[in-house]
Amino acid sequence: MDSIFNAIFYAFTFCAVYVEIFFLFTFLERRGEIVTKLDDRPDRVYPSVTVIVPCWNEENTVQGTVDSLLGLDYPKDKLHIMLVDDGSTDNTWKVLQGFTETPNIQIFQKENGGKHTAMNLGITHATTDFIGCLDADSFVTPSALKRMIPYFDEPDVMAVSPSIIVDDPKRHIEWAQKIEYQLSVYIKKMLGLMNGIHVTPGPFSIYRTAVFRNLGLYKLAHKTEDMEIAYRMHEHGYRIEQCHDAVVNTKTPPTIYKLYKQRLRWIYGFINNTIDYRRLLFRKKYGTFALFTVPAGIVSIFAASYLFIFMIYSWGKILIQKILQIQAVGVQASASPHFSFDWFFVSTHALVFISIILYGFVFLSLLIGSKMATGKFRPSFAMVWYIVIYSIIAPVWIISAIWNTVARRETAWR
Repeated sequence: MDSIFNAIFYAFTFCAVYVEIFFLFTFLERRGEIVTKLDDRPDRVYPSVTVIVPCWNEENTVQGTVDSLLGLDYPKDKLHIMLVDDGSTDNTWKVLQGFTETPNIQIFQKENGGKHTAMNLGITHATTDFIGCLDADSFVTPSALKRMIPYFDEPDVMAVSPSIIVDDPKRHIEWAQKIEYQLSVYIKKMLGLMNGIHVTPGPFSIYRTAVFRNLGLYKLAHKTEDMEIAYRMHEHGYRIEQCHDAVVNTKTPPTIYKLYKQRLRWIYGFINNTIDYRRLLFRKKYGTFALFTVPAGIVSIFAASYLFIFMIYSWGKILIQKILQIQAVGVQASASPHFSFDWFFVSTHALVFISIILYGFVFLSLLIGSKMATGKFRPSFAMVWYIVIYSIIAPVWIISAIWNTVARRETAWR
């Protein structure tokens, strides 16, 4: 039985290392394409853009969100902002009313129906060439929109997502998420180069309005509407790009429990949107999205769950074995300067070397992500926090999402 468990472990580990190497070689081969597309010539003609901000109980952050939009370096006559209060129970509506006199802002209030309904209300009122979304706990940098729009000079590009960075992390769990988000800048850029992005996130993804006119509005989609619309776009051959130098800062869950609830919803959404769109899988017609991105995501879900359980079991066996060895031969500890270390007590189990190789590639990916997100190619202690925290808790929300899917139990938004 152990041989079967070991075979499955090595197969999953091979897949994990393969994906890490695949991204690394893609980066090395195509790094020349990772350039800014910012075109700030005086004669540049910018299209009209509507940015919709769906709000639910965001009284503490929405002011900063709207201020960041008003601070965009973009022609004011081409920028339209819609603020949609989705039945908030706090003072969000009162805050929004403070913008009634701002010429390019419209405000709406509706009964609570979920983020996708708030976005759809804005879309139905939009008359611009492009439509964007900005979550009410996120803040755009001034040049973000000008950096994203030139991607649409290519007529087959139908959506562009930015680089999302954690805003003002304070706790260890927030610093760990900052590293994760930096890593996602690297991964999403590689997928963007191959048209394999599977989600257009709420913090400032920009679409051609034709996407919604042709494909329809947002759907509930297991409370991951930004993922479902990306799946739908790939089904119809629409290309999604990623602008690595358009930066959006976002608030992240400040506690492990809130992070767990958020990621449970994300993973549950991925699993169930993939089930809904299973007809696309492994079909060459749908490119990298169907042949690599989604299959790799599926494998990673089962691999993370299995490897977590397997490694606890294996490391437990190694620990017990070492305890028995120490009990048998003892440990000669001495305070004298002539104390010598005995390599007998260092494990040479294959699991140790495989773990070192796997985490070595993970750490290299973190460094590349840091370079792309901050311009600094250097390690930080937060990277250690990321590896430790996520190695322990990520399998928990993954296993929970699998269980909820099997039990047909919907996840809660809040």
